[in-house]
Amino acid sequence: MARKRNKKDEDKCQLPSGSIRIQRKVGTNPDGSRIVKSFTGATRSEAEFKYREFMAKGGVKAPRLTVASALERYINSKEPVLSPSTILNYRRVAARYVDNTALGYMEVSALTNTELQLWISDLASGRSPKTVRNVYTLVKSAVEMFSPDFRFKVTLPAPQKVELYCPSDQDVRRLLDTVADRDLRIAILLAAFGPLRRSEICALTSDDIMISKNMVTVSKAMVQNTNKEWEVKGTKTYGSYRRIEMPESVMEELKGIEGKIIQCTPSALSDRWQRAISEADCPRFRFHDLRHYAASIMHAIGVPDQYIMQRGGWTTDSVMKRVYRNVIDIEGAKQTKRIKEHFNSLAK
Repeated sequence: MARKRNKKDEDKCQLPSGSIRIQRKVGTNPDGSRIVKSFTGATRSEAEFKYREFMAKGGVKAPRLTVASALERYINSKEPVLSPSTILNYRRVAARYVDNTALGYMEVSALTNTELQLWISDLASGRSPKTVRNVYTLVKSAVEMFSPDFRFKVTLPAPQKVELYCPSDQDVRRLLDTVADRDLRIAILLAAFGPLRRSEICALTSDDIMISKNMVTVSKAMVQNTNKEWEVKGTKTYGSYRRIEMPESVMEELKGIEGKIIQCTPSALSDRWQRAISEADCPRFRFHDLRHYAASIMHAIGVPDQYIMQRGGWTTDSVMKRVYRNVIDIEGAKQTKRIKEHFNSLAK
């Protein structure tokens, strides 16, 4: 009957010389994995003695894990599940605000809220509260991965209300009357009447267009990968996948196009947009603000929030209510006039 092997037998190995080699855990890595080292002796007892002697001297200390290293490992762990553009942005944040800084060189095990607060206060100098909050959130997530018991107690800059210009009907009409670039004109129509994102517009092909039903299917987006190369991926979120029934006038512009609907990348589209804004003599606003325009118009004419969300590809209404439900100046003036007329009639 074969002798039952125990764990110690499995850990030992007899070398061709006749010596015995054993493997033992001598430490733990920051991620919890074991550090294993081999010990060799003429007999098993001698090998075990060398192991105990080694451990009596302190064993192997875990590799030094700095905040910058923790952030790098956190980003690497998220690469399979997050979009390439998000990972690229994380790496940019790490390189700009953490790597080669006092905080970045600090060991996670030695991190204190005092050090974090000093770093936040320095980071806040000359930067928006939103930038500070985004960088801090990324660092916090990385530290929590490797030091889950650490309790964060810091003060972040108070949020600032950003006054974004929301285009009006007149702005959009002026642009459409001025822009001769067919690609840019189509992009403006899709963003203002869709409302599609810049990345979604650049990924559209003729396969996504159903002229007979005035339907545009949004199922992908053009984004930069970690090598800063443009590639087409799935939509930003599950809610971003949608079918949008467009006005007939927009579909007329798409007739006869085969393959890619517009022949440019999102960054090239932004460059063309900047030139068009100057030529049209419009107030300075971003291409993305055309989505603000669409959502605000739909809200102003009484479209329920759930349909605005569905058309724009917003998963929740929190962002839409905070950012996209802007009151257009002209529409606001109309409503103010109605309010004044009503109360004036009562006063008389």
